[in-house]
Amino acid sequence: MVRPIVVTGARGMLGTDVCALLRNQEVAFVPADVDEFDIADASAAMSFIARCVPAAIINCAAYTAVDQAESEPEIAFRVNRDGSRNLAEAARSFGCHFVHVSTDYVFDGGKDSAYTEEDRPKPLGVYGASKLAGEEAVREALPHYCIIRTAWLYGVNGKSFPRTILDLKRAGKAVRVVTDQVGSPTYASHLAAVLIEAAQKAFVGTYHAVGSGTCSWYEFARDVLSAAGFSPDIEPLTTPELPRPARRPANSVLSTRKLEQRHGLRLPPWQEGVREFVRHWRSERG
Repeated sequence: MVRPIVVTGARGMLGTDVCALLRNQEVAFVPADVDEFDIADASAAMSFIARCVPAAIINCAAYTAVDQAESEPEIAFRVNRDGSRNLAEAARSFGCHFVHVSTDYVFDGGKDSAYTEEDRPKPLGVYGASKLAGEEAVREALPHYCIIRTAWLYGVNGKSFPRTILDLKRAGKAVRVVTDQVGSPTYASHLAAVLIEAAQKAFVGTYHAVGSGTCSWYEFARDVLSAAGFSPDIEPLTTPELPRPARRPANSVLSTRKLEQRHGLRLPPWQEGVREFVRHWRSERG
């Protein structure tokens, strides 16, 4: 009997795309979300993995409400640290490979070039700190693991930056976007393919995986509008002009050289992801 891949956070933006791609590839998998078990409950996590005995776990489950985390750190750490530890310990107990998704928010954004996997993390807020704690918990629990950090993730399932921009534009509302934060937009479906390969081929170590190329949020928004056939007129702002509860890294650019050199993987240009997103957005509207 073929051992399946368990996908946690299976109904989230990224998890949905991972499951869809596994289904298309006819790979055996078991989707899991909060209705199946709470990853922050160690006993529940161990019991679920014991029933499935998977070949690998792809952990897409996470607390991702960056601003809200500032006022509820206990919940953020319960999910992002404790949940990650529970899954990693279950993976160790049943001999499963473990692929864990992390974030650019483990860095403070102060570097003037792309962050590598060897750079020292220094999160600015609760969300980043909780995700870094999750990474550390995985490393402590497992001798062999795969952590994949990504950034500026968006997809067709649920809320996302491009969808927000398009909704504002269609509603005739002002679109105001910061110009002084840079990164690499990453289309969830593109990242899903990397996660699956990492699970199937048992990648070991910490890697960065983001869309190729870089831009500001302002440039990202303009490209989304242009791809959808709208005039890309946007009001440019600086970060201080758009205060939010959680601080954002000014530089979220992640170097993907390690993933390319070791495994020959490189995500498509970020603009390609935008066009795929827009095609799907148009199909939704008929």
